[in-house]
Amino acid sequence: MTGRVQGKVISITPTGDLVTDITASQLSGLPDGEARKTDAVRVVVDEHETIGIFGDDHAQPAMTLIAILGNDGALRLHLVSDSAAMMLGVRVSAPVEVSW
Repeated sequence: MTGRVQGKVISITPTGDLVTDITASQLSGLPDGEARKTDAVRVVVDEHETIGIFGDDHAQPAMTLIAILGNDGALRLHLVSDSAAMMLGVRVSAPVEVSW
């Protein structure tokens, strides 16, 4: 089964995370478990791409762009140890697409 959800960046956190309007319920068809963290899941924000969706407890290395489906239920893009908004130049209303 394949799926796709489109949304946009709706806010930027003080630390530079890109918060989207894509919710956990919209992503209910995603692969489960470790498969969710592989190239079976692709997230694109503006022209930047990352693979997989992680939880708040990720252990990814510094300067890695990751998608996080946090405890708050919103998908956000996070640059480990830095500001995704500043480093990528992404602003509010930028398009976001998740596909699997």
